[in-house]
Amino acid sequence: MDELIPLSDATLSTIPSRVTKPRYDRSALTPGIVHIGVGNFHRAHQAWYLHRLMQDGHAHDWAIIGAGVRPYDAAMRDKLVAQDCLTTLVELNPSKTSAEIVGSMTGYLPIAADNAPLIQQMADPAIRIVALTVTEGGYYIDPVTKEFDRRHADIQHDAQHPETPKTAFGAMVAGLKLRRDQGHGPFTGLSCDNLLANGQILRQTVLGLARLSDPNLADWIDANCTFPNSMVDCIVPATGSREIALAREFGLDDKAPVSHETFRQWVLEDRFCAGRPEWEKVGATFTDNVHGYEMMKLRLLNAGHQVIANAGEILSLSTIADCMAHPLISAMFSKVLKDEIVPHVSAVPKMTPAQYVDLIRSRFSNPAVLDTTRRVAFDGSSRHTGFVLPAIEDGLENGTPIEGLALVEALWARMCEGSREDGSRIETNDPYWSQRTDAAQNARLRPLAWLEQSDVYGDLAANARFATAFEHWLGRIWSDGCETALREYLQIAQTATARSASNPG
Repeated sequence: MDELIPLSDATLSTIPSRVTKPRYDRSALTPGIVHIGVGNFHRAHQAWYLHRLMQDGHAHDWAIIGAGVRPYDAAMRDKLVAQDCLTTLVELNPSKTSAEIVGSMTGYLPIAADNAPLIQQMADPAIRIVALTVTEGGYYIDPVTKEFDRRHADIQHDAQHPETPKTAFGAMVAGLKLRRDQGHGPFTGLSCDNLLANGQILRQTVLGLARLSDPNLADWIDANCTFPNSMVDCIVPATGSREIALAREFGLDDKAPVSHETFRQWVLEDRFCAGRPEWEKVGATFTDNVHGYEMMKLRLLNAGHQVIANAGEILSLSTIADCMAHPLISAMFSKVLKDEIVPHVSAVPKMTPAQYVDLIRSRFSNPAVLDTTRRVAFDGSSRHTGFVLPAIEDGLENGTPIEGLALVEALWARMCEGSREDGSRIETNDPYWSQRTDAAQNARLRPLAWLEQSDVYGDLAANARFATAFEHWLGRIWSDGCETALREYLQIAQTATARSASNPG
């Protein structure tokens, strides 16, 4: 192999022609967006949309300044700053692999305990959008009430020390206070996380925090800032040695490359109080019905990931594609989604829920996308409560099947016990891992111990229909194994389908 080219502005002209690179003058870009949480997904999704717009000669005053609020963000910052915030995106198409260098991010703020650099950057009137990808569980929502968790220690700190906040939201409040005091006007807060009504949730958190320390500022934010809802979609595996090797195959020495599938989708409300890039020119959809797209994606794709990931972990399947290649898991995926979730999801323009299930089946099955089962199973505490439990509640309310969803929850409980069926250990994979493991171990003898975790299930343990199904499936998994439980569920589902077909009335 030829000598690798280190990724930087200085080396862009020497990069092989088979790699697509920025056609715009990065030195002439000026910032317009601060993005908090510069993970792989952001760089493969939002940064890519902006980059493509810049490639066409637009939005050169909307460059991204990256930011983080946790000490671990410093490692990513160091990698990206060393390569001028350039990122290699490797597209994983089953028939070919291609690479593109994205240059829409031009800086990454220093990580500071008091978030002073972030606050000062957000106070700059040139910044018109502050966007976030901080994970589903990062918005300080009480898991039972779904309201702003004002009692959380981080929130209490920020309320008592508003000028030196710990959280991204405290920094946003502090930055907005400076803008108001200096007469610079508001910015738009744009959540890019997988949350239903994510803009409303971001607004709830920012306003809730502001009201704890400065009610007048909260009123100003409420009157002037906008928080559009959005839906984001692209499968982006974690970066490891394989992804670094993929970049090297294109002659690039990139310390933080990103791989991604061929599919992308971004649906937004057009509510931006200080302007926005024309993302619709590169494929984003602006609509008043973001909710419909959110419901389809969260209830089918995100819940679908949880349907298969825990079974995959238990059976030592490394990737989501491996899970989809397993005949029992694949069949369960189709039955649970089509029989138990699709009935409660509405169509969107050009896509029915059943068609969407077929689309995500194809996407999950892509063998070129080595999306690890462990990554998808991470933080079940947020993902099951956000994606799976609403479907269970729909089924219970409407009298539709929930057997498969009860099995999904039993598989999560079995996974959280901490071992696979081959005897290997499952390493910590949830912010509440010790709590979940204790409950899972107790549930081995008394299944309701799992459902009695009220921070996850609320009062579902008292629902006899769901609790009975859950107890059956967890008992079957422990007594006879995961595959036996899957076979039994599929047989029950097949029998129910045949009975329904013979009695259509």
